[in-house]
Amino acid sequence: MAEAVAADDDVTLPREFIHLVSSEANEICNRQLKKTILPEHVFQALQGLGFTSYIEEVRSVLQECKTQAANKRRASTRLENLGIPEERVTTATAGAVSTSEASASSGRT
Repeated sequence: MAEAVAADDDVTLPREFIHLVSSEANEICNRQLKKTILPEHVFQALQGLGFTSYIEEVRSVLQECKTQAANKRRASTRLENLGIPEERVTTATAGAVSTSEASASSGRT
């Protein structure tokens, strides 16, 4: 029974924390007459709720997400510049793997 309560807490506490921070960020957003919650609203919410020690970590994670998104966009743009749809590249790659596996199993290299 104690394990079940601990497992529930593992899910409930983070969910409640996210709800608390997002509600506060939403209130800040509304006071500023904005329609979209921005990262700055989240930082202000964390500070207002007394979680200032989390702000730098959140900034770091935000930067990582932005970097990954930019890399993904660049990769997508490169495929578009080649004029090859991503689905075709994925299919061609899978076909090449199948062909090389068939060659290896038949003894050809």
